[in-house]
Amino acid sequence: MNRKIVVQILFYSALIALWQTVISLEIWPEYLFPSPRTVLHSLLNGFGDSTFLIGIRYSMQRILIGYGLSILGGLALGFLLARSLVLQQSLGSLVLGLHTLPSICWLPLGILWFGLSDAAIVLVIVLGSLFSLTIATNDAIKNINPIYVRAAKTMGSKGWRLYLEVVLPAALPGIVSGLKQGWSFAWRSLMAGELIFVSLGLGHLLQMGRELNDTAQVFAVMIVIVMIGLVVDFWIFGQAEKKIRSRWGLLGSRG
Repeated sequence: MNRKIVVQILFYSALIALWQTVISLEIWPEYLFPSPRTVLHSLLNGFGDSTFLIGIRYSMQRILIGYGLSILGGLALGFLLARSLVLQQSLGSLVLGLHTLPSICWLPLGILWFGLSDAAIVLVIVLGSLFSLTIATNDAIKNINPIYVRAAKTMGSKGWRLYLEVVLPAALPGIVSGLKQGWSFAWRSLMAGELIFVSLGLGHLLQMGRELNDTAQVFAVMIVIVMIGLVVDFWIFGQAEKKIRSRWGLLGSRG
């Protein structure tokens, strides 16, 4: 068995044992801090009656649309900022400023524009990750080795061909890292929007657990959210980063 998997199994087993130890001390009542068994029971019930499956489906639909749009916009804006000094000095400052704005601040505006609909949450997702992707793409292009560009120019490459054949491949490791960071912003934006705006989804299930004083359900939904984040991080971004690092000869013994 892979050493990394063994370490993770031992770590989480110890974490669950510590959790159960804290429960046995009866510092908090069961309804405020549930035991691992109670949370597991809530998890099984949630998947057994398809409640969690329905929540996952609606949440994933929203984030696929919102994150997909933010990728298109973020990559395009990032390339434009890197290509134009005027845009860098003007639009770049606006992008940087909007990036510091918490994504949930866009929800009231989204509700005013689109009403109580999925479009309002999608807007929060898009604007929550768009500017992060823009900055990451811009930085990735600006930080590539200038020798690559100069060498390509001496060989006759110029214009958009230079960007597509030289700049983009050279900036790809930084862009993928930016996509990974943008995903985390999009995922958090989705949960924040669903918590405040009542609609089917994982965020709504968290809110239902709070309203019903069902702490076990809150813990269970949080575990589902974390697991989805880990799966996306490992199976999509992790594998993409591994392939890119291998292609660039950056995959060491810890890869």
